Amino acid sequence: MQRQTTTSPLLSLPGAVPAEGPDEGVAAHYGDLFREQRALADGKGFVDLSHRGVVAVTGQDRLAWLHLLLTQHVSDLPPGRATEALVLSAHGHIEHALYLVDDGTATWMHVEPGTQAELIAYLESMKFFYQVDVSDRTGEYAVVHLPAGSIAAVPGDWPVREVPYGRDVFVPRGELEAYARPSPATALSESSARFFSEVGTPVGVLALEALRIEGHRPRLGLETDHRTIPHELGWLDTAVHLDKGCYRGQETVARVHNLGRPPRRLVFLHLDGSEVKLPGHGAPVRLAADGPDGRPVGTVTSSARHWELGPIALAVIKRNTPVDAVLLADGTAANQETVVEP
Repeated sequence: MQRQTTTSPLLSLPGAVPAEGPDEGVAAHYGDLFREQRALADGKGFVDLSHRGVVAVTGQDRLAWLHLLLTQHVSDLPPGRATEALVLSAHGHIEHALYLVDDGTATWMHVEPGTQAELIAYLESMKFFYQVDVSDRTGEYAVVHLPAGSIAAVPGDWPVREVPYGRDVFVPRGELEAYARPSPATALSESSARFFSEVGTPVGVLALEALRIEGHRPRLGLETDHRTIPHELGWLDTAVHLDKGCYRGQETVARVHNLGRPPRRLVFLHLDGSEVKLPGHGAPVRLAADGPDGRPVGTVTSSARHWELGPIALAVIKRNTPVDAVLLADGTAANQETVVEP
């Protein structure tokens, strides 16, 4: 299935440099990557994530129904409480990552760019007799991320996911367009004008990615491949409830948790700062003791230049790789920090 993505109006702002790869459609940065990272760390600015898919589920059965399909316990999810959940294959492999909040009448979620159509197709196939309605709201709402500490007041009728590292706001797409391209015909509402005056200047998605890597937070399509199970990435802590009832893939989750160990594990890498080049997604990771021609023990999944830590990365490596071993990430020396215990 071909994945459709959207192009943000904020790419028309001065200094905007388009992102590539999974973040195509929004700005990578606006001219000063490290300043933008510092702004986020200080609770200032906002990140345009309008390329992400937005899905809403309405109907009286929505939470009970989602509870049967997702890895997370959501049947009693209180209005306003954010959570994460996964959709797994029958073999327990990760197919979708959902970032949810329920506002009392609808469950809102944002997903990786261009994946909403596949997710909706799966959800529609599982409706049966439940009183639910699933809709793609990507054309109506754009996700904007506010860092923790931001003082911006969000209009009361905009859905918000609040998590420890910030807030994901579902902004009416017309308001984002009016902010980026102001004109008499597209004037911001009073509450929107106040919101955008308080959020500060936009920050590129690369700054948020650097903080995501620092926070050891996996991302679908970067840290995952077709055989990834939740245990490998630490998603059991945030997106999987181990005591809920059956859902697709639950048998694998329970078996590996109770009887075995995952074959791979996520690690955080401190890269040698003297190297100019960052290892890209999919670059091989080897034991330094084996040299640059040694057998790979894993791959780099994400990398970034952090304003304080220097070059950093996430990688997925074989579980039995010694935790104190120095690694080579595409030839660059790297000290590993355990994210998932071996």
